[in-house]
Amino acid sequence: MDMEENEAERLCQSCGACCSYSQNWPRFSIEEDAALALIPDRFVNARQSGMRCDGDRCSALSGKVGSGVRCEVYAVRPEVCRTCMPGDSECNMARKRFGMAALA
Repeated sequence: MDMEENEAERLCQSCGACCSYSQNWPRFSIEEDAALALIPDRFVNARQSGMRCDGDRCSALSGKVGSGVRCEVYAVRPEVCRTCMPGDSECNMARKRFGMAALA
């Protein structure tokens, strides 16, 4: 993992807003069946179309949004989760919802 990836992971692990923004967000889109099979069933919704959520919060997110979180399936998370990067428009939209400052 390079320094940029380490910094992105550190920022994400202190936030978690994107994982608590919408139950429609952590959807499966371009993943192959073999990749989806790696996600434990308890984290997949009943329609098999995305991650199971408790309200708007992804069930794979543990910890407190804004102070310290962790993704229980980080290594096998869906593509939509992989493409949301610290400071992009989706990240900042989610951060705003939780009253957090935007990232540059």
